[in-house]
Amino acid sequence: MKNLLYYYKKALKSGFALGAFNFSNLETLKAIASACEKSKSPAIIAVSESALNYMGDEFIVENVKIIKNHCKAPLFLHLDHGKSFDVCKKAVDLGFDSIMIDASSSPFEENVSLTKKVCDYAHNKGIFVEGELGQLAGIEDNVSVEENHFTNPQKAKEFVKLTNVDSLAVAIGTSHGAYKYQGESKLRFDILVQIEKNLPRFPLVLHGASSVNKEYVDIINNNGGNIKNAKGVSEELTKMAVQMHNVVKINIDTDLRMAFTAGIRKSMNENPENFDQRKYCLLGQKYVEDVVSHKIKYLLNSENKI
Repeated sequence: MKNLLYYYKKALKSGFALGAFNFSNLETLKAIASACEKSKSPAIIAVSESALNYMGDEFIVENVKIIKNHCKAPLFLHLDHGKSFDVCKKAVDLGFDSIMIDASSSPFEENVSLTKKVCDYAHNKGIFVEGELGQLAGIEDNVSVEENHFTNPQKAKEFVKLTNVDSLAVAIGTSHGAYKYQGESKLRFDILVQIEKNLPRFPLVLHGASSVNKEYVDIINNNGGNIKNAKGVSEELTKMAVQMHNVVKINIDTDLRMAFTAGIRKSMNENPENFDQRKYCLLGQKYVEDVVSHKIKYLLNSENKI
């Protein structure tokens, strides 16, 4: 199978991005794989540290192996927001295809030192490494930041040179979680342009890019939920980052959680007599597959890019 670097280079050349779809249960993983296979799209299947703890690392690795062996689309297992060398080392040793070391909350020198240490270890094993410079606001899993700290374009060039990282997550106005904006969503494309000038043709990553589809928020709230004022990133803005810039990976987590929760709430509300999770999870799984299919076709432009 072609490796992740091959698809990043292809994405840079052809103007598409790989979706990095987070999962924390088997139903979501199956839905992602099904959507990718039907769309003939490569994708990254991502797990956070908390997902590793929730599902169990060996359980994740073995089930991903089975999914990858049966899926006709290339899928790459990725550690999302690894916070320490030990966690990243463990993912490398478990056979992950790529890892992210996130030391973005540390001073620049400490971020460089830890990222380089992870890169040195992972590269010896042939594993792809993503770093992060700048911080996204929001709360999601083990990430909690009160305000955005945009990526410094000059520091970005220095960071890549010093660490030898393979891709870089940048902060230009996206944010983690379901409550990204109070007003209109905005992205700092001026900062992105400056980063690209300093790092020409280098793979860039956007985290916190979920659009928080109102349809699923309404389904949740109409079936007993209480999610108020949730608002995500405009898909049109994210699409511009893919089509006109060097963004080759878009992280999508909250949208999948919303879809799965919407399906379960709707199914249980409409079928109160049911207590079989094999039945009430099916609609959630379908909604997740619908979201992934939509992102592949309309946002990522990765359909038929195998």
